Amino acid sequence: MALKQRFTIETNFSMASMTDVIFLLLIFFMITSTFVVPNSIQVLLPRSQQQTQAKPITRVTIDKDINYYVANANETERQVSFEDITPFLQSVYSADPSIFVALYADETVPYREIVRVLDIANQNQFKMVLMTRPN
Repeated sequence: MALKQRFTIETNFSMASMTDVIFLLLIFFMITSTFVVPNSIQVLLPRSQQQTQAKPITRVTIDKDINYYVANANETERQVSFEDITPFLQSVYSADPSIFVALYADETVPYREIVRVLDIANQNQFKMVLMTRPN
């Protein structure tokens, strides 16, 4: 008994459906890219309802005169220069890697000063908490 193959296998590949998919993706990305708008909204920072207390916190404080103060756990704050913040935080972190660094900044402090301290935490991978005032 001879078995015959009923269907012939084509060796050609139809690109028609592939070009349709690529065309639809192109249209999709062109339309969605027009929805992106620059960040031009003025944001008022919220006050917090609750204050949470984490593990022993190391504090970095910036007062309205751009003076920097540091303290660890229950110590009293001492004034330091900006360059001394990094070695202080590194020494505290080496003693206890699970610390949280709380940043207390006066509301009149320019944002660039806050970002400078946040950059120190980011470069050294410290866990940083920005403290707010309660309602």
